[in-house]
Amino acid sequence: MNASPRPRIKICCIQSLAEARLAIAAGADALGLVSAMPSGPGVIADERIAEIAAAIPPPIATFLLTSRQSAAAIVEQHRRCRTSTIQLCDALPDGDYDALGAALPAIRLVQVVHVRGPESVDEARRVAPRVDALLLDSGNPALAVKELGGTGRVHDWALSRAIREAAGVPIFLAGGLRAEIVRDAIARVGPFALDVCSGVRTDGSLDPTKLAAFFAAVEAAHEPRQ
Repeated sequence: MNASPRPRIKICCIQSLAEARLAIAAGADALGLVSAMPSGPGVIADERIAEIAAAIPPPIATFLLTSRQSAAAIVEQHRRCRTSTIQLCDALPDGDYDALGAALPAIRLVQVVHVRGPESVDEARRVAPRVDALLLDSGNPALAVKELGGTGRVHDWALSRAIREAAGVPIFLAGGLRAEIVRDAIARVGPFALDVCSGVRTDGSLDPTKLAAFFAAVEAAHEPRQ
């Protein structure tokens, strides 16, 4: 896909309705709600995800981040959480994408691709036709304790750009984004959307100052460099 003129912004690891409202007031287009994961920050109970998702007005998107790897388990979880989008943080068997689409036809599917090397481009190209978007992150699902996001690490943006150019679906860019580097990230990758967690937090809590700085930096990315 072509580079996006102004990327959307998803604030992830939302912990409470108060954080959700803070993110929306800052200009967030989407909110990430993290369910049980093998590692990483931001996990909240499915009951709290459902509570937050029910209170978010359209057109703000709500993402259920799930580590489950079967269509049946994901459908069961989503029917409790009721978000507008499901973020698949781990790989699924190919047939389960069709099963998810059939069971939840109105729900968007976003597959995470953990960018670790050139093989990630092939992985992204293979899975892109089965989902509505890809999210490029810096985890490592091959570890004994899987990293499925929230690492705060930046990956190789050249690979992210290659995925964006090859995939044919919208690309969310995640992985260590913060105000100081987001302008370069936008210029080098051209993503449809940005996904940020640790870069707008202090001691795990959403930080209004960092949040404002991040949004200002995204806006500045579309101003001519001096």
